[in-house]
Amino acid sequence: MSVMKQRAARWSVYAAIAIAFAIACAYLSNWQFSRNEERATMLALVAANYDAEPIDAATVLDQGFDPEDDEWHPVVMTGRYLTDQQLLVRNRAQGGTSAFEVLVPFELADGRIVVVDRGWVAPGEHEVPKNVPPAPEGETTVIGRMRPGEPLPKSGRSAPDGQLPTIHLPSVAEVAGETTETSFYLLMVSEDPAPATRPSELASPTDDPGPHLSYAIQWILFAIMGFVFIGYMIRTEIKARREDAEDADDDEELPAAKMRAGRAPRKDRDADEEDALLDA
Repeated sequence: MSVMKQRAARWSVYAAIAIAFAIACAYLSNWQFSRNEERATMLALVAANYDAEPIDAATVLDQGFDPEDDEWHPVVMTGRYLTDQQLLVRNRAQGGTSAFEVLVPFELADGRIVVVDRGWVAPGEHEVPKNVPPAPEGETTVIGRMRPGEPLPKSGRSAPDGQLPTIHLPSVAEVAGETTETSFYLLMVSEDPAPATRPSELASPTDDPGPHLSYAIQWILFAIMGFVFIGYMIRTEIKARREDAEDADDDEELPAAKMRAGRAPRKDRDADEEDALLDA
């Protein structure tokens, strides 16, 4: 294979590597753009629903919960807590600790049950909360914001009796009864009558758009840099070969110049010194 063909084959490999790298960067950039759009949609939903006027829970139960439109919207309902069926959701990141969230089923007058997340409590000794403030007894009016339930952990992680690994509403329904709503639960805002103590309030959703847009742009720049780097490598190789060719031409011209001066070229230092003495 000639030198030019070897060079063309090597440059083709360089170009293929750059193209493959660019395709990977494009995929990752598109994924980050998608994540950014999802985040923007969620922030818009929070802005529209979070501080809206509460609607009656029975209306949502009759019409059905649509997470794309209804999530974070407040609802109001009157009934009673089923305190004997309270459950704790473990390993929740709240208050800088691995906290427990307190789920209490709430029964409406028509017998339907909505799960209420009353807040979080810190772990105690052996990770079991020392004290969980009880829910109010008797008729209570609750205002809460709607959230969709969570799936069970893919790892198969479980929890002790009276606890759950996630807010998995079908698991709550197994305890509270078949009339339990499993499409959404409520993050409690207020209770009337208000108890003397209650679990700590859950953190509000952040309005931070996240780094997804900047990451998407970075992946595009990485793809461009890949082509620039390959171009630099090819340019450096061409420059090095050109310099080698010029050096070879110089080496060929030096013996010819000496022949034109009337003597054969010498290849060592002693011969050069001898020539100098003869010239003197």
